[in-house]
Amino acid sequence: MKKLFEGVYKEGNRIFTKNLMPGRKVYNERLLKKGGVEYRSWNPYRSKMAAAILKGLKNFLIKEGERILYLGVASGTTASHFSDIIGNGGIIYGIEISFKPMKNFIKLCQERKNMLPVLADANKPEMYEAIIEDANVLYQDIAQKNQVEIFLKNMNKFEPQHGIIMVKARSIDISMKPNRVFERVKKEIGKHFEIKEAIKLAPYAKDHIAIVVE
Repeated sequence: MKKLFEGVYKEGNRIFTKNLMPGRKVYNERLLKKGGVEYRSWNPYRSKMAAAILKGLKNFLIKEGERILYLGVASGTTASHFSDIIGNGGIIYGIEISFKPMKNFIKLCQERKNMLPVLADANKPEMYEAIIEDANVLYQDIAQKNQVEIFLKNMNKFEPQHGIIMVKARSIDISMKPNRVFERVKKEIGKHFEIKEAIKLAPYAKDHIAIVVE
């Protein structure tokens, strides 16, 4: 296993995290044992963060003990790998507006005690601001037209040190070429925060870009 980042490993063309719950799968991922340690394969077609890492991400902000505000947590695929990395000393506040994926995420949180499910609208951070305590990283994966507005609103509300947004161009403007959408988004975010990195996620996630800010 080659260590890429704290808690992230690579073997061949696959990346892995150490399984916080040995023997348990989250989304039918592959489990691999090496040197008495169990690892979970991190699927880049199911997780945009995994796609960004495989596309050469340099600024990976998730570390042991980290406190993460996750907007658009869905069923918890990516969050489960963050859970592996942050360990029992960290916490993930998982915000999701849709009831069906939230039901699955709640079940996952019953096993993984470092994740907290919050059924709320990320457009309205005032709905959950009393719950969030000292989040240092904001991670967003929301396919809505106003996804940049949501990101900026939450960054300003909670003032985390770092932010990561997975931008879906087609959700913002289906009539505009994705590269033009990406440039427009980077310009808007760059007015407020320093962009450390921007990585297109094709072929894993078409018309997506990962933007890292601080």
